[in-house]
Amino acid sequence: MSLAGKLSDLRVLASLARGLPTEGSAAGQLASFYGPQAADYDRFRERLLQGRREMIAALDLQPGSRVIEFGAGTGRMLEEYRDRLDVLAKVDLVDLCDPLLAQARQRANGHPKVGVHHADACQWQPEQPADRVYFSYALSMIPHWYRAIDNAARCLAPGGRIGVVDFQVAPRAGSARGFRQGRLARHLWPWWFDHDGVRLGSDLLGYLEYRFETVEVRELRARLPYLPGLHVPYFLYIGRKAGKET
Repeated sequence: MSLAGKLSDLRVLASLARGLPTEGSAAGQLASFYGPQAADYDRFRERLLQGRREMIAALDLQPGSRVIEFGAGTGRMLEEYRDRLDVLAKVDLVDLCDPLLAQARQRANGHPKVGVHHADACQWQPEQPADRVYFSYALSMIPHWYRAIDNAARCLAPGGRIGVVDFQVAPRAGSARGFRQGRLARHLWPWWFDHDGVRLGSDLLGYLEYRFETVEVRELRARLPYLPGLHVPYFLYIGRKAGKET
């Protein structure tokens, strides 16, 4: 890694060490935490946030689709389907953090199909129902994540798909698919991530399965940068809103 890359990582690690502020509005807390690391955000997290490309592939974006990303941050996910932007009807990027959205606006570069919205994922609604909605490591950052899921369901047209990739903690007895964690891991990861405002739990995936018709679920582990031997659990979920397929 180059010296510039190491310095970039140090800036992000310093922000992570300070943690997410606990006072002020939600938007203010996010701006204070992510502002100093916004320019370095994507490069550092590229090694940690696994499964994003696979989620986009599983969502099966079709020509003419209307797409929403909640918790879009820097708009990094646009890179996974930028070659298809011209054939999509609309892509809306929604986030509550202004410094990260500034990066998203630069990335969108004025593309006529891309809208960037400073708004709450629990409340924002599109002008027309969406065909695809997704969250990329965002739900675990939203205190009332179940409201965000319910809002996503309201945004979707009947038959539309939702995609989620995020960290998780397995239920004590293991998941329905046999994914298990030891007692130490089940306590370590929630404590570890809570400092930075990431709230890990075992009920997020279950609520998605309750709220939508499940198409696909994968439960996996990702390596942590600078911490060899440690693997954090994450899941990939694809669901469908009941009704006619779009």
